[in-house]
Order: sequence, then structure tokens, then C-alpha cells
Amino acid sequence: MDQDSGYNHTLQNGETKGKKSAKVTMLQKEVGLLSGISLIVGTMIGSGIFISPKSVLLYSGAVGPSLLIWAACGVLSTLGALCYAELGTMITKSGAEYVYLFESFGSIVAYLYSWTTVMVLKPSSFAIITLSFAEYAAAPFFPGCSPPILVTKCLAVAAMFLIVAVNCLSVKLASYVQNVFTVAKLLIIAVIAVAGMVLLSQGKTENLSNAFETSSISFGSIGLAFYNGLWAYDGWNQLNFITEELRDPYRNLPMAIIIGIPLVTVCYVLVNVAYFTVMTPSELLLSPAVAVTFGDRVLYPVSWIVPLFVVFSTFGSANGSCFTAGRLAYVSGREGHMVKILSFISLKRFTPAPALIFNGFLSLLYILPTDINTLINYFSFAQWFFYGLTAFSLIVMRFTRKELNRPVKVPVVFAGLMTLVSFYLVLAPIIDKPEIEYLYCTIFILSGLIFYYIFVYKKVTWAHEMMRPITMHLQLLMEVVPPEKME
Repeated sequence: MDQDSGYNHTLQNGETKGKKSAKVTMLQKEVGLLSGISLIVGTMIGSGIFISPKSVLLYSGAVGPSLLIWAACGVLSTLGALCYAELGTMITKSGAEYVYLFESFGSIVAYLYSWTTVMVLKPSSFAIITLSFAEYAAAPFFPGCSPPILVTKCLAVAAMFLIVAVNCLSVKLASYVQNVFTVAKLLIIAVIAVAGMVLLSQGKTENLSNAFETSSISFGSIGLAFYNGLWAYDGWNQLNFITEELRDPYRNLPMAIIIGIPLVTVCYVLVNVAYFTVMTPSELLLSPAVAVTFGDRVLYPVSWIVPLFVVFSTFGSANGSCFTAGRLAYVSGREGHMVKILSFISLKRFTPAPALIFNGFLSLLYILPTDINTLINYFSFAQWFFYGLTAFSLIVMRFTRKELNRPVKVPVVFAGLMTLVSFYLVLAPIIDKPEIEYLYCTIFILSGLIFYYIFVYKKVTWAHEMMRPITMHLQLLMEVVPPEKME
């Protein structure tokens, strides 16, 4: 919103006077292929696959359709990610949907996306993941009952502070944390999957035989089953948020997608098969945490490893969420769609510290209410609207931006299918159960136009003058500088 692109680089000049900085003041390319795969896999696999595959089973009606939907969600996520691979290698800027919408539909649409995502979707998602982490971390200290809300919220806040601090300190450290926790969650998934295969080899196939017999699926319930399945796959677009920090993005972006998402798909299907080897559909639907129930029945006396690794999984997912959320706020600030301080970079550590801290502060506010799950449920339709619009932007730019180099070029039918499915998922929950809250969410999204008109389009002088001293003091306090211009 603060449009002063020629802001006085006071700190930068003071720090570098008399000596030349070893690195230019911009985000460094420190994320390799392994870290890229870890970011995708680690952000996608959170707590969902361990806690509530029952939502997919509930709406699909039987074991067979449930497993097919898990696999189909993986295929759809892969198609969407391949569309993003073309967009990410064609436009090698961080920010994912934001930069693609900006290039194809212009400033207003990109602003509404950043307004909705930076202010609501990213911080509330970060808050929910850290709360899930806190619930599992606190559970062993309160056997037989749920941990007090105050305890879980304090643990969630502590996790937030730790994750934001790690991401502010070093991109390499944040990537290392992501890699370690991704390995941990893949380890527990391997344990569950192998245990399931052993049980299958022992003849535990009762729940998998006649898997389609009791199915009573309808057109509306298919949509809701996909909605819940795709929620567990959410995060397939995370690598596009950090394209500028990816080494050799033309190779590593599509490679990470091609390796990471099918890996998650195989994991999800195998884990669900394992669940059905020890639980009937009715038992699975009644289980408060499916993986914990599985561990109690199969892994005793070491069943405690399941909740421990769920803690690791949610922490890693929260770290990935924070990592990418900071980049979106950073790019929005750089384009003048958020306050300019968000686009500044730590002079010593080359991280977007102000953007990361801002996302952490908003996430802290979302932890305070009693129930934020309702909020994110109502706003999730907006996420799928922007997914669909981004896929459609690929089709648009095939005609309007023919001059752009496309190292990766996917069949346009992939983008068309992703667009149709995304808009169906936007309409499905609203048509199935129309509620006034969806209107409130839409009004909030469109209210961004007011801020756009005042601060971006009109660039009012009083806002600029008000932000100048605030920006200067924050710059000195955090030791951050504006990034150098991209080539």
C-alpha cells in the first residue's frame, strides 16, 4: 500500500559503507531439489491423514469408492501441480497464484488474491496446524481427558514463535528443519503401510472384500468426498511460492512436483488400506484419531510412536506453511499491494523477516477465538476459486502471452479440467448447504477493493506520509533493507 519505491536505504547504506557486501540484497537461491520435494511432501502431509480419513469414507459410502477417491484426488492434485509447473517455469517469480493472476488478469485480481490469502487463508491455516500440533503434544500429559484449551493455545503460540524465529534466522535452517520432519512423517507412514501389508498377507481382507457393495453414493456426496480428500492434499502448490529461491527452477520445479505428489498419493492410499485391515468402516467412522486407533491395535506396546510422529508431522507442516506464507506477503509488498516494509529483506540473513513476522502476528490473532475451524471452512471456497482462476490463467496466457518461453508445456486439457473441477468445488458446498457466512466471506474479499482504490490506485498522500516514519523505524529495528531490483 505504501508506494514509495524510492525509499531511502538508510540502513543499507550505513551497513555497507566502506565495504562491499558479499551477496546482493535479495532472496538467495538456497533451495535444492531435495528441499523442494520436502517442502511439497512436508506441507501436504499434516495431521489430516492420521486423524480423519473418515470424512472421505462418510461421503463416499463404502471402502472401495473411498480408496478410489483418495487416488483420484492425488491424480487431480498432480494435474493441477503440472499446470503450476508450466506457470512457474514461464514466470520465474515467487508468489505462486499472485504473480500468475497479476500477469494474466492484472493488478486488481492479484490484489484481491493477496488480500484474501495474506490476511485470512495463510495465517488461519498456520494457526490451525499449530493448534493440531499442540493438542497432540499435550495429550500425553493429560491421559484420559482432553488437554485444557489454555495449555494447547500456549503450546501453539510457543510453536509459532519457534517456527517464525527459525524461518527468520536462515533459509537453510528452515529447509533443514523441513527435510528432517518430512523424513520423520514418511517414516511413520512407512511403518503404518508396511504393517498393513503384513496384515493383508496374513489374510486380514474382510473389510476390503466386496468393497463396493454397500455404497449409496450420490452426485452431491461425491463432491463433498472430493472436497475432504483434496483438503488432505492441499499444499501441492507450495513450491511455486518460492520459485526465486529454487536452484535451477526449470529442472527442479517440475521434478519436485513429479516426485513429490505421486509419492504422497501412494502414501495416502496405502495408509487407508492399512486402516481398513484392522477397522471396519463403522469403527473407522467412530474413531477420533484413526492412526492412533490403528497404533493401539497393531503396534502395542510401542503404539506411543504414532502420536509422537503426528506431532513431528504437524510441526513440519506448520514450518512449510510459514515458509511459503512469508514469500507471498513479501512479493505483495514488493509490488506495492501491501505495506512496503513487508518487501524488505534481512541485511545479514537474507530472509523476508518482516513478512514472516507479519504472518506470525496475524496467526497469533487467529488462535485467540474459540473455534477458527469454522472460519477456514467458510473461506476454503475462496481458495478453490483462486486455484480455478489460476488454472484458467494458463489457458488465457496461451493466447495473450505467446512470446513467453515455456520450458515445461502441459496439455491445455489439464488446465481446462482443473478449472472445471475447482469451480465445481467452489459451488458444491454452497449449493449443498447455503449459509449466510459464505456471503460474509464474499463481502470481506470484495472489501479489498476499497483498500485497493485508496492505497494502490489513488496512492493517497496522507497514507504515504503516515507510513514513512513507521517504515523507517521498523527498518532500523529489524535491520532490513529493500531488495535489489530483479533482472
